[in-house]
Amino acid sequence: MLAWTTNPEAPGGLALRDVPEPVPSPDEVLVRVEAFAPNPGDLAALTGAAAGSVPGWDGSGIVIEPAADGHGPRAGDRVLFLGLAARGWAQRRVVPLAMTAAAPADASPERLATLPVPATSALRAVRRLGSLLGRRVLVVGATSAVGRFAVQLAARSGAHVVAVARDEHRHAELRALGAAETHATPASVTRRVHGAIDMIGGPHLVDAYALLERGGTVIALGHAAGADEHFPYGAFVADPSTSDRSITSFFLGTEPELDTEMALLGADPSLDVGPLDVRSWTALATWITDGARRDAGRVVFRVDQEHADRPTGA
Repeated sequence: MLAWTTNPEAPGGLALRDVPEPVPSPDEVLVRVEAFAPNPGDLAALTGAAAGSVPGWDGSGIVIEPAADGHGPRAGDRVLFLGLAARGWAQRRVVPLAMTAAAPADASPERLATLPVPATSALRAVRRLGSLLGRRVLVVGATSAVGRFAVQLAARSGAHVVAVARDEHRHAELRALGAAETHATPASVTRRVHGAIDMIGGPHLVDAYALLERGGTVIALGHAAGADEHFPYGAFVADPSTSDRSITSFFLGTEPELDTEMALLGADPSLDVGPLDVRSWTALATWITDGARRDAGRVVFRVDQEHADRPTGA
């Protein structure tokens, strides 16, 4: 089969070449990959990946071989999947049952491919903030893939969503998704919040923490700013209005019941994934070489099973 493999000397650091067929363990399914949508984490991991390895965490496809232990999706089921051992940018891959969820047969593979990491991360973050009915929730980096889902899920939970996004031209879009307020930076938010979900890090994480009310929590999910967090002297000294505040994070790969969560998200047609820029998977290395731009929406690569181009860059 064909797969993208890491090659530091090839364009985009990737080469499309023949690799051995994957062999599933008893608690894994073998999937024919239909589509994948690279995450920032996927791209960041390329630099340190061993040469010849197959990157790619998540995507969608069709089960070729169900798990030998008799559990999970059956052969022919459409699924969305998440495997943090990578190996996803290939025509076929194996995925643990615990990170594979059946999806409706008529669901768009391209749409499903955008859900596993971003939507599941957003759902877990929203749930960690507890009951949100009538409470103010700050989403920093609201136009990112995770942020977009966090805005929707928090609004559905009854929160007053305060969305922060640098591009003010997209603020109307965020309001349509459920945001009650929009800001270009956290600095213009004037009222405290019950909780915050931050995809940016750096100074934005510092500002989000400062906006917490008593007992509030910031969930740190990203570091797109590429900058350190410098908290001012006294930032962690509490008074009666700021006691019991916290910053926390989680690792998606150790979260339980991800298959249930992904099944829920995959079966919800009302969840807005935004515009999709669908391309042939043979264009992946070129896209990365050109800066991995997402000007027309989330970039999704459709995997060609029957007529893939000849291996290149091997």
